[in-house]
Amino acid sequence: MARIVMKFGGTSMAGIERIRSVAARVKREVTAGNQVAVVVSAMAGETDRLVGFCREASSLYDAREYDVVVSAGEQITSGLLAIALQAAGVPARSWLGWQLPIATSDAHASARIEHIDMAALDASLAAGEVAVIPGFQGVDADGRVTTLGRGGSDTSAVAMAAAMKADRCDIYTDVDGVYTTDPRIVPRARKLKKVTYEEMLELASVGAKVLQTRSVGLAMKEGVRVQVLSSFTGEDAPMADTLPGTMIVGEEEIDDMERQLITGIAHDKNEAKITLIAVPDKPGAVAAIFAPLARANINVDMIIQNIAHAAGSTDVTFTVPAADLARSIEVLNQGRGEIGFSELVHDTRVAKISVVGVGMRSHAGVASTMFSTLGERGINIQAISTSEIKVSVLIEEDYTELAVRVLHTAYGLDAEDAA
Repeated sequence: MARIVMKFGGTSMAGIERIRSVAARVKREVTAGNQVAVVVSAMAGETDRLVGFCREASSLYDAREYDVVVSAGEQITSGLLAIALQAAGVPARSWLGWQLPIATSDAHASARIEHIDMAALDASLAAGEVAVIPGFQGVDADGRVTTLGRGGSDTSAVAMAAAMKADRCDIYTDVDGVYTTDPRIVPRARKLKKVTYEEMLELASVGAKVLQTRSVGLAMKEGVRVQVLSSFTGEDAPMADTLPGTMIVGEEEIDDMERQLITGIAHDKNEAKITLIAVPDKPGAVAAIFAPLARANINVDMIIQNIAHAAGSTDVTFTVPAADLARSIEVLNQGRGEIGFSELVHDTRVAKISVVGVGMRSHAGVASTMFSTLGERGINIQAISTSEIKVSVLIEEDYTELAVRVLHTAYGLDAEDAA
């Protein structure tokens, strides 16, 4: 008997017929003799609808009440799936985050899972019940509902798999695996059989929408076997452990024959660029900018500090998630006296393009190829950031698809047998 966590995203849960299809897939695992916990997302578009209500009610809403509102989507789908499973003859019950409980920090809208109490869930699984758990949510020490940030259901699933000591965590999505890039932009993109935790972590952090960044980091830390699969393969498809999805694995499991210089190319249009003009060029000036942003739980990505002006000042440019732009501007303007900048300029018409691959560690020239390829197409680079296995550039948003296509070809990632 295996213990399995099955996670289904919003498109898989978008309507009663799809929920019935999910129930049929879960039933197959139960019939095979496995203990199953299912983690579900809200119906496609539902979280955006609920977020819209919060913003309409107040542009500066209370994050604690925001969590109460947006967590409702997963509560609905967990209850509906439990009903569908019961109707299919499968013993099942839903467990809300506070009922297990899934204990989290109190950073509302971006909480982190600290502990999952398995006592009640173990008893339920041992009794033959399928546990249906709403992703994305938990409860803090004060008993208030918390949410884990957008895409947090992936993190919920991996955390549940770690707590259950599950044999695997199957992430069902609207794609059938991890590709070298978005196949909607590049039809010749190839599906990857295996991707290392580290590569997936970088791809997720720079715009690949397959898995949430924190879920990959948690899987790497806990050694959770994660498989990315399609939930739209039909009821007669093979069992999950034989489906040709993408396995997220440790680097030691990648054979040298399978290893590539570049694993994938990601893009992210959800970036905003902020430039602070005429910041005093003195010790502590940069800390005065980024410390308050950190306290506001705003993640800063690319950072560029220009050469100092003659007047003893400099310009500082950085990027933040587009969703955090308004809060970032507010925080910076509140600290304007301490920071000392003369003007704040922002731009949302930008995109981040990233190339990722563990092969970069042992091969030179990856960045040079990227820069020259973009330059040949007249694409200007506004900012650059790098890590050991990643190079990212910020470009004008209108050039996003062109950049992805030409880089995919430049690194030899095009599939030879694509139509």
